[in-house]
Amino acid sequence: MSDAMFDVIVVGGGNAALCAALSAREHDASVLVLERAPEEQRGGNSAYTGGGFRMVHDGVETVRSVVPDLTEGEIANTDFGEYTVEQYLDDLGRVTQWHCNPDLAETLVRQSTQTVQWLHKQGVRFLPRFGRYAFKHEGKFKFFGGTVVEAAGGGRGLVQAEYAAVKRQQVEVRYGARVTSLLRGKEGVRGVRVDFAGVEEEITARAVVLAAGGFEANREWRTRYLGPGWDMAKVRGTRYNTGDGIRMALDIGAQAYGHWSGCHSVSWERYAPDFGELDRPITASRNGYPFSIMVNAEGKRFVDEGADFRNYTYAKYGRIVLEQPGGFAWHVFDSQVDHLLHDEYRSKGTTKVQADTLEELVARMEDVNPPEFLRTVREYNASIKRDVPFNPNVKDGRCTQGLAIDKSNWAVPLEKPPFSAYAVTCGITFTFGGLKIDMEGRVLDIADQPIAGLHAAGELVGGLFYFNYPGSSGLMAGSVFGRIAGRTAAGHALAISSARV
Repeated sequence: MSDAMFDVIVVGGGNAALCAALSAREHDASVLVLERAPEEQRGGNSAYTGGGFRMVHDGVETVRSVVPDLTEGEIANTDFGEYTVEQYLDDLGRVTQWHCNPDLAETLVRQSTQTVQWLHKQGVRFLPRFGRYAFKHEGKFKFFGGTVVEAAGGGRGLVQAEYAAVKRQQVEVRYGARVTSLLRGKEGVRGVRVDFAGVEEEITARAVVLAAGGFEANREWRTRYLGPGWDMAKVRGTRYNTGDGIRMALDIGAQAYGHWSGCHSVSWERYAPDFGELDRPITASRNGYPFSIMVNAEGKRFVDEGADFRNYTYAKYGRIVLEQPGGFAWHVFDSQVDHLLHDEYRSKGTTKVQADTLEELVARMEDVNPPEFLRTVREYNASIKRDVPFNPNVKDGRCTQGLAIDKSNWAVPLEKPPFSAYAVTCGITFTFGGLKIDMEGRVLDIADQPIAGLHAAGELVGGLFYFNYPGSSGLMAGSVFGRIAGRTAAGHALAISSARV
């Protein structure tokens, strides 16, 4: 048993956990962060992200509040648009098929801007998110889809800035600390049991915040809850998110909540490693598909690539790729859109084939039926409404007509060589099922009553995302609910401390 008594223990080491730690410390609590990963792999899934934050904004003035060094040239050449509370709530509802918990959604949306501003004050530097949410078209960038800022240095830069803030605030962090269970007493949760390199230790606290991620890195749980074949998916992020935080809360009566058979999953490099690589966090992403046709082993299209902006479809298309024969697909482009592809398509380790004719191309596309592929391309090219102009910054309505699966936007014919194709499979980011919390970040039991001293934030919270996910809302949710959970945990801890005096 450790002799030290902390006010708040935070389990996890990613963005949600660090926001909880900073918030608890801001409210005068002593805080210990327990990170399962070694120090060089710290940061949870957050370190593997692109660092984007989806927040309510009214254009350049909101952007300037978190990007004070925005240049006059950037302002003159950019249309930031606006993203209202109503638009954000509508996006959350629409992409989750209106299953998202309305209270969680309202809290996320209405506290998004102030939370990004709070992070900026903690020392996180933000930049405009050119290149992913705004293409240069006719000399000007126009943002689409609600996301205008990202942390400098991406996800890794975000967590480095947050760890620097944690250090400044004198929050203790211990690495290689696998929390295995929660300790309970008369006043509720009173600490945790931790495995340090095979040696167990009990550490006491007046409150605990669980922010240890979902179960996407647990093959057995993926197969149990997501379904057959999910043991074959690649894990985009950390190998340490195996559901421990969820399990230990369920063990003491917490309520399971949310979409347990759902997850965030994307098109990912077919031959990527089983887990993410921290020094190359997003190089295996393949998100240019709105400008492609996606074909399976049979040489057939199987999804509307242009149904919506990428950030409203990418998190559900990984599952659809996994469902194809062999669990893979190809993104196929011609030279007209090559300049729109993100740098990941040109990264080391990319499975790419290229040719000056479609016949040569398909001959190089491993495991694809050539005659059916050529028929698919002929029918696709012939069905495009070519009188509609192409514009990557809006849903341009340049569609196909008469196909079994029509493409709704950005239909570019495959006719100008060189042609290129990229092999993809499913990469899982995080799982949607988890624990139920109230709007103060308190974990609820099966009767919807708070479990005293237990709080949660981040990807192990269920009820926000179902079926799909609006891009860049994960880090935003982790920050909002991490900040809330830390504040509430500090209040609980200090109330107990005062009562004992």
